[in-house]
Amino acid sequence: MEIVKKMRKTPVVLVAVLVLLLLASCATKVQEKDIMTKLHEAAAYITEKMDGFEPEIGLILGSGLGDIAEEIEDPVFIEYKNIPHFPVSTAPSHKGRLVIGKIAGRNVICMQGRFHYYEGYEMYQTAFPVQVMKLLGVEKLIITNSAGCVNEDWEVGSLMLITDHIKFTAENPLRGPVLGELGERFFSMETVYDKDFQKLALKKAEALDIDLKQGVYMYFAGPNFETPAEIRMAGVLGADAVGMSTVPEVIAAANCGMKVLGISCMTNMAAGILDEPVSQAEIIAVSERVHAQFADLITAIVSEI
Repeated sequence: MEIVKKMRKTPVVLVAVLVLLLLASCATKVQEKDIMTKLHEAAAYITEKMDGFEPEIGLILGSGLGDIAEEIEDPVFIEYKNIPHFPVSTAPSHKGRLVIGKIAGRNVICMQGRFHYYEGYEMYQTAFPVQVMKLLGVEKLIITNSAGCVNEDWEVGSLMLITDHIKFTAENPLRGPVLGELGERFFSMETVYDKDFQKLALKKAEALDIDLKQGVYMYFAGPNFETPAEIRMAGVLGADAVGMSTVPEVIAAANCGMKVLGISCMTNMAAGILDEPVSQAEIIAVSERVHAQFADLITAIVSEI
């Protein structure tokens, strides 16, 4: 009764504001719990299928690079469509399954196909698999992609070690409730591309006589390829390559405390550099052409990472 008396003396607007704040707080807690429940349900399904296998390294394979998963020994395949709450790949050449097994004697879980914001998924859904990997015990993540080459000193087919990135979109995969079980609200991105991993990649590339470039990857949302003006802007901002993936996954990995190595395949010269249009067919063709070299590099890195 005392509370009721006090509320009668409180301005109606203030009461309304307090009620709205309370409801918003409850909604946020429900949403956080809902997301974590989905992550745990997906992880539980995968764990059951792995039958005691414990992955230590995660791999995400980009457009045209999925055949690297064929290097995995004693593979177990899990279709994305069968995993609770998992998105499904719709991009060309993305097979849409997890491949679990060994590369160079190391336990790996590999995404043979990823999810993109341009496919219609929410940004947080593109990072969902990385968070699931974290729950499965993965602490090291190797991410690959096909990218448009901005650096005019490089050639199509070059491989680039990602040293940093630029996120050219306001959307963020971690916007929303704080998933306290995975990480904090605010976190550093300074060292997400692990320096020791980069040194290892360069060492392995040199041993394989691969000219591994180093540069900055710039993220665009897609699905259209960039305009020549956007590519000129990317160059001015310091980007060496552009693409439509990777960055949301890297942000989620950083939040989870995972160490990341990123490698891009320059599958085409970016718009406006050459007097010819960019095509998806060219991207897939170049990815397939460098497959063997890329697979050798990934295998060598995994053996020691």
